[in-house]
Amino acid sequence: MYTSGFICWSFQVSAPDPLVIALPKGRILDEAMPLLKGVGILPEPAFDDPNSRLLRFATNHAHISIIRVRSFDVATFVAFGAAHLGIAGNDVLMEFDYPELYAPLDLGIGKCRLAVAEPCELGESDNPKRWSHVTVATKYPQLTKRHFATRGVQAECIKLNGAMELAPSLGLARRIVDLVSSGATLKANGLVEVEHIADITSRLIVNRAALKTRPDELGGWIEKFRTEVSRGA
Repeated sequence: MYTSGFICWSFQVSAPDPLVIALPKGRILDEAMPLLKGVGILPEPAFDDPNSRLLRFATNHAHISIIRVRSFDVATFVAFGAAHLGIAGNDVLMEFDYPELYAPLDLGIGKCRLAVAEPCELGESDNPKRWSHVTVATKYPQLTKRHFATRGVQAECIKLNGAMELAPSLGLARRIVDLVSSGATLKANGLVEVEHIADITSRLIVNRAALKTRPDELGGWIEKFRTEVSRGA
């Protein structure tokens, strides 16, 4: 407090607004943690507890918290402003195509590919260039339809959230569109990759509205991630 004559002035520094970072569960999370720690964000110990049922975690920054959600949900939380930053694969970004999302940085993690696969016995004689109509089991119906539409192929998509490899053997769909890493899961289930759709990596994503209202703060974190990625390149 500052006093001058009969006038008293009181100065109070307000705490920063909370910042929420959305991270995906699973393999990408394991690859993302070194980057997160590299930029100076450390989650509370409960984050590493396999028995913890928490979904939101405090960090070493009093105003920053982390939420851990399904990979598909990261994009939704950030797009609708429930989280400000996130990490999501470009497969998710292509599927939802949210205009509210800005993806300024390829983190170079979560590398795999999105591909079309079918039973080995079908793949021996099949020619994808001759397809005019396909039935596909996938968790990427919008992306899949757009991909085939560019080739003039009509795609009927059956939405599944997992166990895609079972669809051909059980007669649900002759083909699948899914992420492929080593190809071991396809081989184990009698499937073969017949068409490449896109190479996939994980991106740093930002809510566009938040970036406009908090440009210095969010821009600063983007640059820290950029520096960390270039350091590991």
